[in-house]
Amino acid sequence: MTSSQTWMITGANRGLGRTLTDAALEAGHMVVATVRGEHALPEHDRLSVMHLDVRDREAARRTVERAAESLGRIDVLVNNAGYGLIGAVEEASEEDVRAIIDTNLLGPLWLSQAVIPIMRGQGGGHIVQISTVGAVGTMPMLGLYNSTKWGLEAFSEAMAAEVRRFGIRVSLIEPGALDTEWAGSSMRFSAPSACYDDQRTELFGTAEVPWPEGDSSGGTTPADAAAAILAHVAVADDRRLRVLVGDDAPEQVAAALDLRRQDYARDPRFPSG
Repeated sequence: MTSSQTWMITGANRGLGRTLTDAALEAGHMVVATVRGEHALPEHDRLSVMHLDVRDREAARRTVERAAESLGRIDVLVNNAGYGLIGAVEEASEEDVRAIIDTNLLGPLWLSQAVIPIMRGQGGGHIVQISTVGAVGTMPMLGLYNSTKWGLEAFSEAMAAEVRRFGIRVSLIEPGALDTEWAGSSMRFSAPSACYDDQRTELFGTAEVPWPEGDSSGGTTPADAAAAILAHVAVADDRRLRVLVGDDAPEQVAAALDLRRQDYARDPRFPSG
């Protein structure tokens, strides 16, 4: 394991962010946890809670600078804040689209831009982007959510090559199904059109929007996901850009890549083998 580090985790009030905050504290790290509103994080001598709306670029810069000034450095930034959106592409309103892009895509971009000069100045650091296997393949009714994660992966892949010379690592964490509130109380829905009700029923077992809250169990536990992230960060020479989390993740990624390769293989110029 690494020695004590200073972590900054966005969206830390619940779900994976909360569990990761607890796990990092348990591992002996200092943690700056950002939340958008009220929170239930416990008091801890190594925990600082700061309010931040990740959609606000200037606020992101100020918060990162304040955290670095207060604690001396930021070793690990975890861009975790985000949410899911259920809705066919046709159904998504302008408000739906702009809100999820501002949060899921631009939020991590603003935080990454703010932390790079600090990490460069201190001689290194690690930017951890919470992505999804849905950044490799898509699913009907999740197209807008998927698009934000595809964008996250695109700029993060380029950024990783740009900042490597400064000793800064970039990791894209790609979980499969997580047993969190993401698909429950944290999920948002576009206004439904009846012409997509059959597809909603086929995919989710109901055409009702929002869907009835029920048992959200299933998938990798947040504790297991947090442990996997901590273990990855702790291995300094693990230079993977993409890190799969959860037993279902490898199969989902393999299926998505296979479909893409089948499309490309229709071009006779595409290399075989």
